[in-house]
Amino acid sequence: MNKINSLFQNRGDRKLLSLYFCAGCPTLEGTADVIKTLERRGIDMIEVGVPFSDPMADGPVIQGAATQALKNGMTLRKLFSQLETIKDEVKIPLILMGYLNVMMQYGFEAFFSKCKEVGVSGAIIPDLPFKDYLELKPIADKYDIRIIMLITPETTEDRIRFIDENTDGFIYMVSSASTTGAQKSFDEAKQEYFQRINAMNLRNPRMIGFGISNKQTLESSQQNAAGAIIGSKFVNLLSEANGDAELAMDKLYEALTTP
Repeated sequence: MNKINSLFQNRGDRKLLSLYFCAGCPTLEGTADVIKTLERRGIDMIEVGVPFSDPMADGPVIQGAATQALKNGMTLRKLFSQLETIKDEVKIPLILMGYLNVMMQYGFEAFFSKCKEVGVSGAIIPDLPFKDYLELKPIADKYDIRIIMLITPETTEDRIRFIDENTDGFIYMVSSASTTGAQKSFDEAKQEYFQRINAMNLRNPRMIGFGISNKQTLESSQQNAAGAIIGSKFVNLLSEANGDAELAMDKLYEALTTP
């Protein structure tokens, strides 16, 4: 069974925590160590960012990380080679998060095949149109790779239900229509959005991401979904720690438990 499906089927009532970081930042060779550290520190799932020169869905923190990673020499081929070294050690799901152009240049069939080969369970492609997703899904399914689709407060109910019917794994529920970045709290409009999606009783579990950085936003996300995804906050902490994932995790857990 795909590791993503297994994680959600076997979690019981436990709320999940997923982290994002950009491969190749702050150091080119740190990817494998960061992944192993996060798994050891109790993270349930990891999104590994594939750096791209024009990350339009990302805020300044993740844009900066992508720029640094590219300067460091990170490429998709380099990332695959790093993941190859730990594929037999890492048990939690790994998801590659990157833009369509990078995967198109690599070749979609080759991309999904290589994902399976190096132990990747899923892919998030923020700029992938849904009609193109439907064309790519059979290729991804061939290699047992889940393509995770995003919804936002602006996504219509009909579109959300269509996504729910045609995806498998989980739905990435973007907390707001803005780019990524830490927020201190979720306002009333976001709470209403969470409640509206809850009332739809979707088939797929949901993870809430974008803006989660402290105890308040974490708890709000966990109350309204299967779990939370943290990106910018961890990317910042990892950079401040010069790539020391243990130190970054200490700081993150402190931020997530301090009122």
